[in-house]
Amino acid sequence: MAQSSFHHNNPSSTPPKERISILQRIIDSYSLWDIYSQEIPKKSRYTIGSKINTLFIEIIELVFTASYLAPAQKVPFVSEASLKLNLIKLFIQILWERKVLDNNKYAVLSELLNTTGQMIGGWLVQLQKQNPPR
Repeated sequence: MAQSSFHHNNPSSTPPKERISILQRIIDSYSLWDIYSQEIPKKSRYTIGSKINTLFIEIIELVFTASYLAPAQKVPFVSEASLKLNLIKLFIQILWERKVLDNNKYAVLSELLNTTGQMIGGWLVQLQKQNPPR
């Protein structure tokens, strides 16, 4: 991920490399979903598909924002990103169960989302260990 020009003056504002990889994984998942969503029927695309799009964008915002915050401030953002990712997985499963999404697309997307979820979950556990509730 290329750094914007505003990062060059303040190296401390650059997120840790592992957070960039989580963000990139989410963007990759969203890009794949965007391709798949073009092939699903309009009725599903404009209902549950639209909800999935919104959730992806919200997760991207949450992870991006969390990557720039102090460790103690990150937990609610990462926790919410994890919850929203679980919602995406649920909605993808519903599309698959309704046979709106075929087995192959469901398998590929699910694997990517599960890996992303593990990464976010690991980040959250690490943050919670560093910042135990008082």
